[in-house]
Amino acid sequence: MSSNRNDAQLDRSRSSNSYAGTRDGGITSIRRKIHGLWLREKIRRIFWEDVLIAVIMHIIFIISNAYISYGDSFVSRYTDGWRRITSGSAKQDEVISFFADVYGAGSASMAVFYRYMCIALGAILIVQITGLILSYPFENRRISKILRPINEIALRADELSRMSFNDEDKYRIIEAAIDNLEPGDDEKLSFNNSDLKGVEAAMNNLLMRMRESYRQQARFVNDASHELRTPIAVIEGYANMLKRWGKDDAKVLEESITAISHESEHMKHLVEQLLFLARGDSGKTVLEMKEVSLNSMMQEIYEESLMIDEDHPYRFKPYDEELTVQADEGMLKQAVRILIDNAAKYTNKGDEIILSTGRVDSGRPYLRVQDTGIGMEERDMEHMFERFYRADEARNTQGTGLGLSIAKWIVDKHKGHFEITSVTGLGTRISIVL
Repeated sequence: MSSNRNDAQLDRSRSSNSYAGTRDGGITSIRRKIHGLWLREKIRRIFWEDVLIAVIMHIIFIISNAYISYGDSFVSRYTDGWRRITSGSAKQDEVISFFADVYGAGSASMAVFYRYMCIALGAILIVQITGLILSYPFENRRISKILRPINEIALRADELSRMSFNDEDKYRIIEAAIDNLEPGDDEKLSFNNSDLKGVEAAMNNLLMRMRESYRQQARFVNDASHELRTPIAVIEGYANMLKRWGKDDAKVLEESITAISHESEHMKHLVEQLLFLARGDSGKTVLEMKEVSLNSMMQEIYEESLMIDEDHPYRFKPYDEELTVQADEGMLKQAVRILIDNAAKYTNKGDEIILSTGRVDSGRPYLRVQDTGIGMEERDMEHMFERFYRADEARNTQGTGLGLSIAKWIVDKHKGHFEITSVTGLGTRISIVL
């Protein structure tokens, strides 16, 4: 058994050495390929630069030669000749004469020019090649610097492959620690092994997230059950009243019908909010993004609020510039209406609610709802977006405790955030920054 384990460790060591060799060869091969691409690009650029220089020198020679021969009339002479050739009206001997003048055929100056042009191009080529050779080591260092992070990743992978984590003892340590961990326990895993420190930290973080997720789910189910239990109990109580006295007592009948209708509406609203959050959590809610004018949208919500809520005066302060964002207009309206609904609930009748749009210091646009209601304690502001959370002061006010959770989901999906200022007894100002 010991011999087999030693053989396995030797095989792993050989595999690691082989991997390291492959890694170094792979990095070197990548460096060579990049060098090859860089060299080909440089040569291609040098070639086209020399061609461009040769063409420019040729044009300069033709113009200077023509100017020496014909003086200021060379422009009109060549223009007329070229026009006759391109129009097809020039005869053969005129065409030959034209190109003989252009290229200085038979003249010694042309041969001299080409000789000097070749010498100049040769000198330029030597300078270019020298620059290429001198820049090669600098380019090599630059490529090595670019590849250094990749090389470091390969080194870390090599180190991990060399670890003796595959020993059966390590697996036994992990298995024993997991077996001894209680499901509802807040204790952490401890392997007491330096080689397993990273694995220990990763597993403890995973356990922490799983426990927190479980606690949130359990709290959500309990709160939802409690919120649904109340209207069901009320409906059941009034149904029993109807059964016993409602047939003969008109007052009981009317009271029961009103209460059952009210509680049914409340329960329907709660179920709709729960379904909205459930669809959002499962990724089934798709936002329809388009360009939205925040000033126009807020104006519509302001006019709606004036008609719906007669107990509070509303004021709208639009930004002096047009504010447009890519957003789902229906969803954004829903988030703002939730804020307005909360403001109306916790603001005394006759007190003003202010709606506004603008930009924060960073330049991002915002939608703002400001009230003069009861305000919030700092401890409540930390939990205000949690599902079913309600501050002590708000428990006497009808609501489900899900509205702000829905608003936060909508704002998060728009990659925005909330900015909140609240003072107890003075009011609350909530801004949706997009």
